[in-house]
Amino acid sequence: MSSAGSGGTPAVSVDPSRPLAVVTGASAGIGKEFCLRLAARGYDLLVVARDAARLEALKRELETSGAISVDVFPADLTLDDDVTRLVGVIAGLPRLDLLVNNAGFGAQGSLADASPARQEAMIRLHALAPMRLTQAALPLLLAKRRGAIVNVSSVASFIYSAGNVNYCATKAYLTTFSEGLASELVGSGVRVQALCPGFTRSEFHQRMGADVTDRPPWMWLSAGQVVEASLRNLKRRGPVICVPGLRYKLMVLLLRHLPRSLIGPLTRLRKRPM
Repeated sequence: MSSAGSGGTPAVSVDPSRPLAVVTGASAGIGKEFCLRLAARGYDLLVVARDAARLEALKRELETSGAISVDVFPADLTLDDDVTRLVGVIAGLPRLDLLVNNAGFGAQGSLADASPARQEAMIRLHALAPMRLTQAALPLLLAKRRGAIVNVSSVASFIYSAGNVNYCATKAYLTTFSEGLASELVGSGVRVQALCPGFTRSEFHQRMGADVTDRPPWMWLSAGQVVEASLRNLKRRGPVICVPGLRYKLMVLLLRHLPRSLIGPLTRLRKRPM
């Protein structure tokens, strides 16, 4: 297969017997783990991330591990033009069976001191891009009356937090968006999931410069645990909100019953996104 390059349409395999998944933020962490596990399940893949070299390395790794085809689509989904290019590609993928909106990043610090451009980029990446990609995928999935959309949100979507104002707000949008869309799609055969992990071992915290060395081992999930929980939930047609790990299920249950006025004081003690 040829790669998508900076502006072309990917030459995705035409084998009609294999489903196709599109994964954003595919080059590392949860996104890469989705790719590995979907490839093992026989999915062809269109992998999306900013780093073309890492995408090409992922393509080689996936294609040598099984009889599937992978296409790469380098894109920065904080940019309207790149999102528009990907929307056009998705709309032309009749074999699309699964869209995983995983791309995201975190930031630290008060809103008053934050980079306006970076905060705007977060809103575009966590809210606008998944909405547009989902809207592009829906006609294809609805026509077949099957398939799924996974929006990778966070346990942080259930709180508000000093130092992470827009991170929590955008993840809350993504969770609520998923719930509303799932309600619209009842009876259509198309499933929607808001995947809400807690602390997960990946490059996420390193990239944002967060020191999480004081977090106890029991708080951490592996990317494999997160993705396995997501795929198991989809297979069993589980609830829209998927929270991996019993400890985080209990945490979310507590947060949903905790008075909102208490969340601010509690989160001011810990200012790092999950």
